Amino acid sequence: MKVADKPIENKNKKPALRQLISFFVVGIAFGVIMVQAEVISWFRIFEMFHFHAFHMYGVIGTAIVLGIFIHWLIRKGIIRNVRGERIVVPPKAPTYKRYLFGGIFFGLGWAMTGACPGPMFIGLGAGFLHFALMIGAAVLGTMAYGFLRDKLPH
Repeated sequence: MKVADKPIENKNKKPALRQLISFFVVGIAFGVIMVQAEVISWFRIFEMFHFHAFHMYGVIGTAIVLGIFIHWLIRKGIIRNVRGERIVVPPKAPTYKRYLFGGIFFGLGWAMTGACPGPMFIGLGAGFLHFALMIGAAVLGTMAYGFLRDKLPH
């Protein structure tokens, strides 16, 4: 499973059309899988926050384990970017306040809307137009963070 060391030839430094199409296809497949797995279901999220079912904890746990494994593959240089270059992940400062407060705000938004960012876009793509309101609120929240960033603890 070793990626070739020779970068993909691309003069413009932009992904080739073939790569963009493959990203699009993978994204659609991911969306279909998430809809079929009921990850965008408000009822499943409600069950999770009330500790009535393991379904969402299983999905989230699987994502965490898979993310750790993929991150390890990236750090080892086995997974590279679309140009064949090594992906460099800079180390983060071991601060806990920002993760604590960020997690609280993220969790509150998730509990209030019944969706986190990925499922919001999947829901919109599945035709549930109310997700557009949630995406707009998430964008406004991100913009508010950008304006207040210097005043927040980091």
